[in-house]
This record gives sequence, C-alpha cells and structure tokens, in this order.
Amino acid sequence: MEDIKLKNIKVTDKFWSRYMKIVKEDMIPFQWKVLNDEANIIIERERNDKSIPAEKSHAVENFKIAAGLKKGHHYGYVFQDSDVYKWLEAVAYALTTGEDKKLEKTADEVINLIEMAQEDDGYLDTYFTIDAKERKFKRLLESHELYCAGHFIEASVAYYEATGKDKVLKIACKLADCIDRNFGREEGKIHGYDGHEEIEIGLTKLYLVTKEERYLKLGRYFITERGKDSGFLRKQLEEDKNKQPILIGMNNFEAEYFQAHKPIVKQETAEGHAVRFVYMCTALAEVARLTGTKEMYNACKVLWDSVTKKRMYVTGGIGSTVMGERFTFDYDLPNDTMYCETCASVGLVFFAHNMLKNEPKGIFGDVLERSLYNSCISGMSLDGKHFFYVNPLEVDPKASERDPGKSHVKVKRPAWFGCACCPPNLARTLTSIGKYIYTKDEETIYTHLYISNESSMNLKGEEIIVKQETDYPWKGNVNITVDGKDKEFTIALRIPNWCNKYDIKVNEEAVKYDVLDGYAYISRKWEDSDKVNLNLLMEVQEIKANPYVKDDFGKVAIQRGPIVYCLEQEDNGKDLHLIKLPKNVQYKCEFDSELLLGVVKIKARGEKFIVKDDWGESLYSSDDNEDLYEEKVLTFIPYYSWANRNDGEMRVWIKKA
Repeated sequence: MEDIKLKNIKVTDKFWSRYMKIVKEDMIPFQWKVLNDEANIIIERERNDKSIPAEKSHAVENFKIAAGLKKGHHYGYVFQDSDVYKWLEAVAYALTTGEDKKLEKTADEVINLIEMAQEDDGYLDTYFTIDAKERKFKRLLESHELYCAGHFIEASVAYYEATGKDKVLKIACKLADCIDRNFGREEGKIHGYDGHEEIEIGLTKLYLVTKEERYLKLGRYFITERGKDSGFLRKQLEEDKNKQPILIGMNNFEAEYFQAHKPIVKQETAEGHAVRFVYMCTALAEVARLTGTKEMYNACKVLWDSVTKKRMYVTGGIGSTVMGERFTFDYDLPNDTMYCETCASVGLVFFAHNMLKNEPKGIFGDVLERSLYNSCISGMSLDGKHFFYVNPLEVDPKASERDPGKSHVKVKRPAWFGCACCPPNLARTLTSIGKYIYTKDEETIYTHLYISNESSMNLKGEEIIVKQETDYPWKGNVNITVDGKDKEFTIALRIPNWCNKYDIKVNEEAVKYDVLDGYAYISRKWEDSDKVNLNLLMEVQEIKANPYVKDDFGKVAIQRGPIVYCLEQEDNGKDLHLIKLPKNVQYKCEFDSELLLGVVKIKARGEKFIVKDDWGESLYSSDDNEDLYEEKVLTFIPYYSWANRNDGEMRVWIKKA
C-alpha cells in the first residue's frame, strides 16, 4: 500500500480549501513574523508555569547566532528550532498546491541560513551549537536533539518534493549521516534513543526519497532500541558531569512517560506523553510496512486498540491530564481538566494514516476523520491567527481564571505560545490534507476521506484520473468521476462508522459491491467518465460513552456525520450544566451561511433546571420538593468552531433524561 503523491492531488473542496487558503495567505506569513519577533502580539504561557519562556520566539534569531551572523545566546525552549522546521514543511506543502515565488524565495533564504548554522560534521541544533557544544548527545532525556533533527528531515523531504531543489535534502542527508555515525549497536556508538520520538519518522521519509538503506536501518534501530535498556535516559543524566538541567523538570518523569519502560513490541497500553506516544506509533507503523515486520505491526494494533478504545475523547483528542500532557488510565477522560493537545491530535492523524498504509480498515479511517474534523481544527481560530494548545470538552471561564488546576484550559485562543509546537504543526497538516484522501496498491484505489479533489494516480502502468465532488461534511452525497482507461481495477469506498444507511450507484444504476472491514469494494472494467455516487445518510446521533467513563455517565454527545457538536453560552446562556435533553428530543438541522463562516447548526427543545429563590445563601439543602425545569430552545454548533465569538461557557457532553 502506498500514498498518492501530493503534487498529483488538487484539493477543490469548499470546506478544506478555505483552511488551505488561510494557512497559505494568513497563517504562514503571520507565523513567519512571529518566528522573526516582528509580530505585535502577546505570547502566552500554555499553562500556569512561570518558567515557560514567553518574552519572544527568537527562533530565527537563534539560527543567525548559530550561523555566526549575530552575537548572543540561545533563547526559548531547547526544541525551538522545530518551530522553524514545521513552518518550512508547511511552506513546502503550500508550494505544492500553487506557485508562490515570494514565499519560495523566503524559504530558500531560510534553507541557506540553516546550512550556515550546520556544523562541518553535519550536526545541527542551535542550542548546542551556541551554548552547549560539550553537551551534544549527552542528555537525550531532555535535549530533543533527535526530535528537532526529525522535524528538519521531514521538512527537507517535503521541500525537495515540492520544488525539486536538492540543497535542503543534502543538508538533511549530512545531518542523518552525523546521527548514523553517533548512534547504533556498533562499538563506540551511543546505544540509545531520544527522549522524544520524531527522528524515526524523518528517517523513514528520507529513505523513501533517497532509497538509502542506512536511513531505514537507523530508523528501525531507534524503534527497536527504545526500552531495551529502560534506564538509558536516566543513566545519561547521571553520567553527565554537568548536572545543570537543559529542560527543567524532565528528570522527574519515569520511563513510561518516554515510552521507554519496555521494548515497543512488548508494550500493551498507551502510556506517557501523548504526543511522544503517537509519534512513536506513527514511526512503528511505517517501519513495519517498509520492512514487512509482522511483530511490529501486531504491536501497532495492540497500541491502537489501547488508545482508541479506552483512552480517546469523542472529538479524537488524546491526553487526559495537564501533568505531563499525558495518558492516565483506561476510561479516565475528564472533560474540564483534560489536555487534548493539538499536536497529539495531529499525531493521531499521522498514526491512523500509516495504519491505513499497512491495512485498509475502516477503524483507522474513522479515527483519521474524527480527529481531523474535530480536535485538530479546533486548535485554530477561523481567522488563522489564534490557536489552542489545549482542546477542552467543557469550559467555565471562572474556573479557567481562578482554578490553578485549570489554568491550561483557555476560553479564547491566544496568538502564540511560549511552547509553540502546535500552530506550525497544524499548518503543515492542513496544507498537506490531500495526502490523507487516498492510498493505493496494484489493484485497488482506496478512498479514506470525502474531500472534493482532482487526482491522478498510476495503476497497472496507466494514469487513472479520479475527480471527487461533495459538500461533505454538511451533506453525505459524494460523486466520483473515474477516467479508467478501459482497465479492470477496484475502487474501495470507506463507509464511516457513523453511517447507518448508504447507497452506491455507478452511472446511476445499482452496482454489485463487497463490504469488508468498513470499505465497499467495487470491481469492474472502468471506462472514461464512469460516475460513482455514494450517498451517506447523515442523521443527528446521540453518542454515549462507555459506562466506565465516569465523567460522561448519563450524558450524550451530539454528532452529525463526522462533526461533533457542542453548546456555547453565546447561543444558550450561562450555567450550561443545568441543561438536559428530554427523552424523546427532536433535532432540526439548518445550514446557516452567516454563522461561523457557514455551518450546519442543530436546534432542539431542551430543558433547563429552575434554580428556586428559596435557595438564598444556602449551600446545601434537604428540600425534597420536585425539581422544576423550563423548556429551552438549544442551539448546537460544531465543536471545532467554538470560541470564535464572545468568551463564555462551552460543553460537549449534555445530561440526558
């Protein structure tokens, strides 16, 4: 199974094209100003922690200092370089969708700067080049050296594929060669791994574009070495004569936090820092595919089940606590203290995508879709210039302001963060949205997402043109035109798990198809301009959580198609916790072009508890009088669109009578 090249996919979708346009025209230029400290903004701490560097970004300035163009010290987190690399990757994908000489010139200048900052032996990391040359590769629990390297390699591959310019790829190969000389099982090399997975993803992508087996071998090494010696990261800290931390507080976390408590193929549950976990799984799935290692893929399936069946939110968010931005235990999914970092949702998309490349199963495509349409895009405001680090499912402004345990839960999206990993991560995901639509093998084109596009792909030596037209996610009708060159092959259509009724026709006639693992397979000799129509019935659904999810017991979440909905104070008044849905509630859907740039809103008649005057100043009461409710018309909006108007309460899970 393989991807369709991004340059062969032209996204024409109303919903996603707006995001791609806003990233290219607004988000990328805005982030460039931020990275150069030219934006007149307030940089906020993503949680109540005064140690977070929030004075400026300084990311580009760090490269200028490392390159010898400026004097000074490194500022910001040790992984600040990755902000620039993810920005560059987003630029690469944006250039794939359309020529922009000015943007390309800026990117070329950044690449020149990175080349100047790279050391003669290939080493590349501004913090260590500027302020800690003697500490290279000595504190991998904290240093993020390989994490940053992985992000640069990903960006270099994307830029090379977008422009054909190989300077950036040469820099990446030089860096990968440096890492290869320093890490491995051979005598004299470091027998270890980074504290934050990412290099493994970069190396597999570098292998795919260069076909250099050493890079795949090195990526596999980092995967298989992780957890063999669960004390490696800690031992490095003890052996370092300089006891000054590089990243304060990281040494307080146990091996599970870094997914290093046992070899990856022996791990059975989603543990530790959520972003680290999904990056690890993303790489594990790709190495399993590229090497044909069944043990690795079986481990992927075990970890997939752990996170998606017991530790994932209905929005596709992951990470249950602010303490370490991590998983906790099965069914622990609090709505108002959770983390659900945007980067973690992005990472879950990556994991799902690589699982689909191993095996086309609807369970992977369903999570890919759920996370993209909900928790991922919730991380960005509709103007593309404000961002959530944390994506809560329940918010009370008073609690965010006054409860230290909820200081990470924001009621409005800040312009930037001291730890700014999420905005550029989201930018690179949105500009590359096309690559998640399809995969293919020698016989079959798999359609995972329903996004209007025009694509070309090679199948059996012939160029096949596929055109998809849809008003998804608001409507469930999908039209696919195939120029099949009079060839026999199969088109597989994912039937989403939210869809209880669907219809498939070819050239307006009923057609025979087989359903397997959530995909409808249509096999035939395809002629030019054959038309496939998939009609997915979109009904409003009340989603219940597993009874062991204590925070959601007796409540429902509203979903229509792939979109999860929420109540906001703006439409429904305050004290949303007093609202409940009656047993036989009826829902009415209406597309509102004026609301939140155009959304389907859902109306329903609910009930709101009447707080009687006789409560007075009483905190508790033994009054057993009947509770009274008043009828209230409720308006549900898509979860991703909340916090784009006035500040106020929000909640996803609503009490049900």
